[in-house]
Amino acid sequence: MGRWRPAQGQGTALVTPEGHARLKAELDDLWRVQRPEVVRALAAAAAEGDRSENAEYTYRKKQLGGIDRRVRYLSKRLQVLKVVDTVPADRDAVFFGATVELERVDDGTIARYRIVGPDETDAKLGHISIDSPLARAMLKKRVDDEFEAELPGGTVRYAIVAVEYATSP
Repeated sequence: MGRWRPAQGQGTALVTPEGHARLKAELDDLWRVQRPEVVRALAAAAAEGDRSENAEYTYRKKQLGGIDRRVRYLSKRLQVLKVVDTVPADRDAVFFGATVELERVDDGTIARYRIVGPDETDAKLGHISIDSPLARAMLKKRVDDEFEAELPGGTVRYAIVAVEYATSP
């Protein structure tokens, strides 16, 4: 048996068009490419005989379980996600899909974030979830507005420097 995991909240059911395409591509890759490869390797490992001492068999069973879990999650999640492909009428305020440039008031450091759905966050790209404390604190703020965000390291004060939206094709 695997470790027990507490139930995760689904988060806000919003996604950008790029994030939706990535999730669909991941589901397709898992189902059409990775899963068949693992099933073939599992069958080959099972044919070797004693499964109780077969490390390859045990590994492939766990790998298949992980793939099936992710496929099940993506299949259900993609059905409820709402793709947000429009730009808000008020382009000067921070809403879902905005790329926001922030200045930390205490030391003047600049950071740039894009507000995306919880299923497409990526710290390397600066994509933060709309459910994150920072994103929630900056929603509906405008350029030159200051706000406080309750972050894990404590309360931080920011000023909004710029707000941009990707234009729809």
